[in-house]
Amino acid sequence: MNIQIFGKAKCFDTKKAERYFKERRIKYQFVDVIKYGMSRGELSSVKNAVGLEAMVNREDEDYPLFLYLASTEAKLDKLYEVPYLIKTPIVRNGKQATVGYCPDVWKNWE
Repeated sequence: MNIQIFGKAKCFDTKKAERYFKERRIKYQFVDVIKYGMSRGELSSVKNAVGLEAMVNREDEDYPLFLYLASTEAKLDKLYEVPYLIKTPIVRNGKQATVGYCPDVWKNWE
């Protein structure tokens, strides 16, 4: 199992996700999306697993501007350029991914 957690340092759900894996002694890699972002390949992989709309933080003030972008590629570019629009945590296990706190799904990965 190769777990990556993409999150924000001050995100409560990200901290809960980290705690979930720590308590089960499952190694993971944490990536701060605000500081380091996600590569285009990582964004594309997560989009294929969960869908583009699931990845977007609808509570962000820039979300209405995101809606006006026409193409999927333009929306992915926006997430790449403005990582705080990404809903966190995003947890990846190979080609599988979840957005948000999803312990029921993670349990099946063990």
